[in-house]
Amino acid sequence: MARKSVTSQDFETTLMQLESIVSRLESGELPLEEALKEFEQGIKLAQLGQERLQQAEQRIQILLQKSEDAPLSDYQGSE
Repeated sequence: MARKSVTSQDFETTLMQLESIVSRLESGELPLEEALKEFEQGIKLAQLGQERLQQAEQRIQILLQKSEDAPLSDYQGSE
C-alpha cells in the first residue's frame, strides 16, 4: 500500500496515522522488522506534527503582535 507523502498532509491526518501506528505497536502482534518500520514512521510523523504545531504557534504570535493594540477579552458565547 503506497503511503501519501508525509510532508503534504495536514496535522489531523498526521495525528490519525500516528495514533494508528501506536495502536498497532501496542498490540504486540507485529513481527520485529515490521514493528521497527512502524516505529520509524511514527517518529517521522511525530516530528512532522511537532513542526506543524510550532508553525501554528509562530503564526499566532505574529497575529497577536500585529494586533497588539487590539483589546483582548474573554469569549462570550451565545447563551
